[in-house]
Amino acid sequence: MTAFRIGEAAELLGVSADTVRRLVDSGRLRAHRDEHDHRMVAGADLAAYARTQADDPDGRADRSSARNRMRGIVTAIVKDTVMAQVDIQAGPYRVVSLMSREAVEELGLDVGSVAVAVIKSTNVVVERD
Repeated sequence: MTAFRIGEAAELLGVSADTVRRLVDSGRLRAHRDEHDHRMVAGADLAAYARTQADDPDGRADRSSARNRMRGIVTAIVKDTVMAQVDIQAGPYRVVSLMSREAVEELGLDVGSVAVAVIKSTNVVVERD
């Protein structure tokens, strides 16, 4: 069984270790003590909690077949005469989109705009540490 220390669980959830401790103390996330008396969170319990935290950042998930939606801030736009590269920082994740210059202008995207990156991919590479 995979189990994570509080700090590892926090890193995977994108929150502080104190937040995970509060989740455990309030009973919203189960933990147990290991042989060294460290609090540990079972991988399955952490996954179950993470699923409850999944959000629909723009309220459109029920109107699209794309399930990967990440709300963030536009950090860079590089345009040429036809195409554009738009960088979005969504939490700790950088998402880069290549689109037409016309689409950037029609969407009114500027550096500092809030945008949702909607990702639909039939090819997702999964790696283990």
